[in-house]
Amino acid sequence: MRLLLVEDNILIGNAVQDHLRADGWSVDWSMELESAKVAIAAEAHDVMLLDLRLPDGSGLDLLKLMVARGETTPVIVMSAYDQLSDQMTAMNIGAVDYLVKPFALSEMAVRVRKAARRSRLIRMRNAG
Repeated sequence: MRLLLVEDNILIGNAVQDHLRADGWSVDWSMELESAKVAIAAEAHDVMLLDLRLPDGSGLDLLKLMVARGETTPVIVMSAYDQLSDQMTAMNIGAVDYLVKPFALSEMAVRVRKAARRSRLIRMRNAG
């Protein structure tokens, strides 16, 4: 399974990446929006973990772009923004889940697996 991690914080990124790799994931890591756009165009991912506050803009802009392009990769937002309105905005745009920082790595891993299962079921339905 392949995951795209979009996170500019090195400590968080390393922890998430290490935990997911130990869980069997192949992780591509982008630290800004532009490199995330390149990663999306270059390779299919089963799940994306997306930070909202990035050095070159908002992760919501990337989410909007993906929705406009018809991308079906499930996106889990990771953000320190803990207001319900922020969560609902991301979910209404197209995120499948929202993790408030700081979060437990074990919780993140469960949510990633759930998003991947959901994605596989949707692909199987569309193929059959």
